[in-house]
Amino acid sequence: MLSIALLAGFGFLAFRSTRVRDTELSQASLRISDRLSKLWDIAHQGMRENRFLRAEKALLTILKIDQKNAAAYNRLGILYAKQKEYKDAIDCFEIASSIDPSASSLHNLGLIYYETENYQKAALAFEQALKLEDGLAARHIAYAKVQEKLGNEKLMLHELERSTELEPNPETFGLLIRAYEAKGLAAEADITKLKLNKLIMPAGKPRRVLRPRKVVI
Repeated sequence: MLSIALLAGFGFLAFRSTRVRDTELSQASLRISDRLSKLWDIAHQGMRENRFLRAEKALLTILKIDQKNAAAYNRLGILYAKQKEYKDAIDCFEIASSIDPSASSLHNLGLIYYETENYQKAALAFEQALKLEDGLAARHIAYAKVQEKLGNEKLMLHELERSTELEPNPETFGLLIRAYEAKGLAAEADITKLKLNKLIMPAGKPRRVLRPRKVVI
């Protein structure tokens, strides 16, 4: 009986200590989560107000707490890019992409490579971004620009055409028209201009309001 009572007592103590430990861990997690949330607020506010040093310190503190926070690396890369610290920006975007290869981090990496005239690496980064997310015109336009730098005119035009399919607006059509004209493709430019004109209401012409016909019963 005594041995059974002792076992029961030890079991109770073990259960109680486990509950206490779980509670302490839960409270610690909440404290860390709350601190991270405040640091993110500081980082976002710092970037909005161009207080880059304040934002950088907040992001670096986040990374001390969570060394594999891809979002913090990505945001830090944007911060360095704004300050034209391209080497540091590339490092951050590469780390972010290795932790979590998102279309956003890969696209940002491509933009920095393009800015530093490393067009081969820019093309590779944009290709990887498009594999993950190809539904945004901006991604195809960026890829088109780097292909133009590499002398791949056919692929460049294809990507610009794709951008007009995804987002048919004056900006995408304008880029495609200028590209056609630069390559001497007058017929293609004229057809694209017609498509653009259909999107734009003529200035000064009021939109006609259609009213239902009166039917006499």
